[in-house]
Amino acid sequence: MGFFSSTATSSPPPPKISSDGAPIAPDRTQRAKCWEGRDAYFRCLDKNGIIDSIGQKDKAEKECAGEARGFEGNCASSWVTYFKKRRVMEHQKAQTLEKLRTEGAQEMPGQVARGGPGQKP
Repeated sequence: MGFFSSTATSSPPPPKISSDGAPIAPDRTQRAKCWEGRDAYFRCLDKNGIIDSIGQKDKAEKECAGEARGFEGNCASSWVTYFKKRRVMEHQKAQTLEKLRTEGAQEMPGQVARGGPGQKP
């Protein structure tokens, strides 16, 4: 196999650079493709009982290789890492809430404000 192999995986084109040197964010169509790839990959992980595709990398690669290529090919690598870590965090959050409910914790009425410090609720 040479340096210029034709078997390279398809990846999104590099982001365009603005006049000030910063990369331009993906447009709506590119984001939609990324989310579709993510959703297909996560469905495959769910079907195979995999929560942490980083910690269970070998199993995830074996069971969901095609979906992973679609996900990683349509999303920036930083987005891929973010979505994978967020999936684990959301699962842990759901497990913690379920544990609290089974221990008799009661939900408090009202909502937690989504805004951060200095933001309107």
